Amino acid sequence: MASQPVVATVDGGLAELMPDRDRARAWSLLIDGAPQSHVDLDDPAYLKFEYQRRLGHVIDLAAPPGKPVHAVHLGGGALTLARYVAATRPRSTQRAVERDAALVQLVRRELPLDPNTRIRVRSVDAREGLAKVPDGWADLVIADVFSGARTPAHLTSTEFLDDVRRVVKAGGVYAANLADGPPLAHLRGQIATAAGVFPELALVADPAVLRGKRFGNAVLVASDRPLPIAELTRRAASDPHPARVEHGRTLTDFTGGAAAVTDAAAVASPAPPPSAFR
Repeated sequence: MASQPVVATVDGGLAELMPDRDRARAWSLLIDGAPQSHVDLDDPAYLKFEYQRRLGHVIDLAAPPGKPVHAVHLGGGALTLARYVAATRPRSTQRAVERDAALVQLVRRELPLDPNTRIRVRSVDAREGLAKVPDGWADLVIADVFSGARTPAHLTSTEFLDDVRRVVKAGGVYAANLADGPPLAHLRGQIATAAGVFPELALVADPAVLRGKRFGNAVLVASDRPLPIAELTRRAASDPHPARVEHGRTLTDFTGGAAAVTDAAAVASPAPPPSAFR
């Protein structure tokens, strides 16, 4: 018998777990109709969503293949990327921060984690959870936090990224899923903010998004060491939905003199247009 959708009210709205008709034990998580995560319980290394595959490339290149890492996930959703790290880098130690406690309970019940994974989930605000992580603990910090379909304002500022930098060990990597559309003011501001905290940056996105032709996701990657641009570019270009990697002078030019964001001036990312999820 085919799996049936699971619908529940969580702190962030109406959660729907929709079965993937093409994969036996795979599910998509939607919150108030906005796609949040996709999980294949039989194959946690499978990443369906474009932006998650791009974050998967960052995870793959953050350390030698198969090497365990310490990872922090800000925004848990269905724990797709934490499961990916556990599958591709066994014995990794991970902390996931997901504010929506009811969502965490739903995911644990309907999409249970492999008991052998070392994933600790805390139901607190992302900045509160980040503040509890020791200095220099993380090889990798991934931010994928949305309230509905918008990134909360307090997770867009220099002060937030200063704490990320505190947590990331020397040579470690920070990656963030950002969403924006024309005129891309939010995205440019986020690049400028990261540039004030991390010396090395790259941006991975669909060319149409970078040209301001449509609303979409972009993955910002930051580190204190040179990033593997050539390999990241190759992987992004060979993806089923090819993406472009901007870095160096072209990324500076793209930012266009945007100012860094502070807590005092921060605003949430823009709401997607109604057509974004059709």
